[in-house]
Amino acid sequence: MSRAAILSVLARSLLAGEPAYPAARSRAERTLGRRWRWLGPLARRFAGRFGDAVRPRHRDVVRFLARDAGFSEALHAYGGRIRIAEWLAEPQRMLPVEAALAWDLPVIETAGALAEWLGVTVDELDWFADRKDLCGRANASEQLRHYRLRLLAKRTGGARLTEAPKPRLKAVQRRILEGILDRVPPHPAAHGFVQGRSIVTFAEPHARRRMLLRLDLADFFPASPAARVEALFRTLGYPEAAAGLLAGLCTTATPRAFWRDCPAWLGAEEWSAARTLYARPHLPQGAPTSPALANAMAYRLDCRLAGLARSAGAVYTRYADDLAFSGDLEFARGVHRFAAHAAAVALEEGFAVNHRKTRIRGQGARQRLAGLVVNDRPNLPRRDLERLEAILVNCARRGPQGQNRAGEADFRAHLEGRVGYVEMVNPAKGERLRRILETIAWPERQGRTLDS
Repeated sequence: MSRAAILSVLARSLLAGEPAYPAARSRAERTLGRRWRWLGPLARRFAGRFGDAVRPRHRDVVRFLARDAGFSEALHAYGGRIRIAEWLAEPQRMLPVEAALAWDLPVIETAGALAEWLGVTVDELDWFADRKDLCGRANASEQLRHYRLRLLAKRTGGARLTEAPKPRLKAVQRRILEGILDRVPPHPAAHGFVQGRSIVTFAEPHARRRMLLRLDLADFFPASPAARVEALFRTLGYPEAAAGLLAGLCTTATPRAFWRDCPAWLGAEEWSAARTLYARPHLPQGAPTSPALANAMAYRLDCRLAGLARSAGAVYTRYADDLAFSGDLEFARGVHRFAAHAAAVALEEGFAVNHRKTRIRGQGARQRLAGLVVNDRPNLPRRDLERLEAILVNCARRGPQGQNRAGEADFRAHLEGRVGYVEMVNPAKGERLRRILETIAWPERQGRTLDS
């Protein structure tokens, strides 16, 4: 039997269950049909290498075996007598990390089981996951692509690409979100896209602090590669085949044809950077699964930054790509050195800090987080509140027809949304604005009730 065949079959045998020593040795002996003396030490080395790590892929184990000196010596000495006694037919089993045992995750161990759980056929599953990038080929029609793309200009320069999944893929992603990702608890410091948390809970810990540091993670979604998404699903216990398909369903690579023409408002250098960033499989900004996956992949980052903050006498919270640290005198004295350490931690965890957006503010300046002022308590800027109140008063007194200066398509819904936002941040002020809003006499064509 060839060396490559022995490596592949033995790797699958070792991967079939828990990587602990006794089980790994037993599976290897069963596969080879003999208790070779070198199998025990090999199984120990395998358990030592992968026992406490993310569940490895088949190719990782093949590479480990190929580089293992003891196994190479055994193949050289006994290669002619080594035979495969039992070909492994059963699929890999679920093998979650210890923490995930309490999360009640669905058991999915094969492509067929995943297709059944998602309510699609195996062929449809393969098409949606698109692991061969068929949808990204130059000749792929718009009907075959799974996402609707829109390129937007960032306020700070550059471009942001929104990638909205089409209805069928979106339904599949919602199933993954509700059935798997919603069961994975986020870090306590994460406040973005987390039920029961908001920009208010994100900002509250930083109110009335002497010094505030804000960092911004660059390209939070597109900089999260598909390989890390697959590693996350393997950490949750899913075998390689299922984890790879789940990652394919939740990531995408922008079709090359989309980048043929550079828009006039975007510079050539920025265009090239965006094309390179989005060409690799990544989390799409617009998919329902992306926020939960990004939070899960940032869990180690949150753990390390929370510990770093505690060591400096500070507190830490994160809202998506917005990182906030605050503290009193001890933190204020070393805030610049702390910012450099935090950026280094982020880089080690696979995230880059956009240093142009770093902000350090003392109590003497306006301290803002996610649009809220936190010098006293989280609140909207006074000017924004006064401007909104003036618009509402003018609408109530003179009618709303001449007040829609920004040209909102549905001015009434726009105002209701802004008042609702104020109610979330400042309930007392929001209640006052709501009473004014309810006195506005809307034209007959907009004559729906506030409850509709």
